Amino acid sequence: MSRDVARNKKARRDYLISEVFEAGIQLKGTEVKAIRDGKVNISDAFVRIERKEAFLYGCDIQPWQAAGEYFQHAPKRPRRLLLHKNEILKLAQSTDEKGYTLPCLRVYFKGSHVKVEFGIGKGKSHTDQRQDLKKRAEMREAEREVARFNRR
Repeated sequence: MSRDVARNKKARRDYLISEVFEAGIQLKGTEVKAIRDGKVNISDAFVRIERKEAFLYGCDIQPWQAAGEYFQHAPKRPRRLLLHKNEILKLAQSTDEKGYTLPCLRVYFKGSHVKVEFGIGKGKSHTDQRQDLKKRAEMREAEREVARFNRR
């Protein structure tokens, strides 16, 4: 059972996600407690592959208020992701292609562990975004018509 803590709604709007990955994240104690309080923002978060390791950038975890100043963490520090070697190689190959990136989709608890879900995404143009909106509106209208017809 998983419990969502934060979602990046803009990622699915701005990117065409082709494949989704799940990774553990290396955190400090105060970061886990802050995530439990819901003080995490992943709207600008993305994954980058460096030296055969994966890091999460742009994830903003606010300081935990109950801890003193000495034990606090840096809010926007890069955090290492825990992935298998073959997954890291696959991600490195996919990001080498032009236009592909690794946006963070959500942060959640799986049991007592914090997990990050991210995907391989290709940026959408404004025309693609408008077409998706139009398609969604048409589907919603069709579902309303079917529901109205079935109520009779």
